[in-house]
Amino acid sequence: MAKANNKISKKQLLIGLAILAAVVVGLSVIIYNFYKHNNVPITEEYYLYIHEDTTYTDVVDSLKVHGCIVDSAFFNWLANRKDYPQNVKPGRYKIAPNMPINTLLNNLRAGNQEPMRVVIGKFRSKEKMAQLISRKLEFDSADFMKALNNDALLDSFGLVKENALALFIPNTYEVYWNVTPEDFLWRMYKEKERFWDKKGRCEKADRMNMTETEVMILASIVDEETNQNDEKPLVASVYLNRLRKGYLLQADPTVRFAIQNFDIKRVLNKHLKYDSPYNTYMYKGLPPGPICIPSIASIDAVLENKQTDYMFFCAKEDFSGYHNFAVTHAEHVRNARKFQKALNERKIFE
Repeated sequence: MAKANNKISKKQLLIGLAILAAVVVGLSVIIYNFYKHNNVPITEEYYLYIHEDTTYTDVVDSLKVHGCIVDSAFFNWLANRKDYPQNVKPGRYKIAPNMPINTLLNNLRAGNQEPMRVVIGKFRSKEKMAQLISRKLEFDSADFMKALNNDALLDSFGLVKENALALFIPNTYEVYWNVTPEDFLWRMYKEKERFWDKKGRCEKADRMNMTETEVMILASIVDEETNQNDEKPLVASVYLNRLRKGYLLQADPTVRFAIQNFDIKRVLNKHLKYDSPYNTYMYKGLPPGPICIPSIASIDAVLENKQTDYMFFCAKEDFSGYHNFAVTHAEHVRNARKFQKALNERKIFE
């Protein structure tokens, strides 16, 4: 039997080496391009906003415009490998400097958004709150107001249009940018329920024979009366005493709210004659709803009010932000005259 010829011809060797070289060069190009365009080439973080109707092409164009990708061919190749063009998800996505393109695509495909920080502060109206919050989130103020005035939705929270501000507890919340107005309000409701479960707040309100909403309304008045947290329980005690005895609350902040002028320093008789259910110089009891979103300190001041016999208070004549408290009307008149004299001396007439 003839021996097998194991020798490789020179021509075959050259062909093999040429093929190997081509493979190596090809792999080198692929590896080079992969590593060259593997990271986002930006120097500062960028947030990509994807709306419900945003297409994959829109996403790529936006990334290119903001310098997040250089080689769109490579990006498209990797995106197609991950089936992302068919899985574009709306949201707000954080893109960090040198972030791997692979990580970016994974986040986009999975919908791993960066949450927004929304601050609920001392809003005096639903309109102002809608205006400011809508600047942070995708929905507009009109859609938010529509939800805030939705009778059926508010009924789910045990509220009505007039007291809708009682839904909100001041704090900083993390929410997704593309949250709907309805889902945002449900989130606020859950936060409110969590707040009232803490520190025995519900039990304290029950012992005072007040609902959570009534506490919020009174706390909003206290909040507008003083910025001094150590004085708030005293202010709350005055209003609670007046409520128990059936007195008019005669709270100046409710008059400012009724006439929608929060800048007046001196409430005059012409203001007191303004007919509104929020004018507590004309109507007994609490107004229909909060006159602002009260601070937590003001809410707790109502729940943990001082037990006093005070029926009146008036701003101190030293303009310290504190008040003189009185049991009798005669004592209160003396305090009021001192403050009015100080206002006149400073030429504050309105």
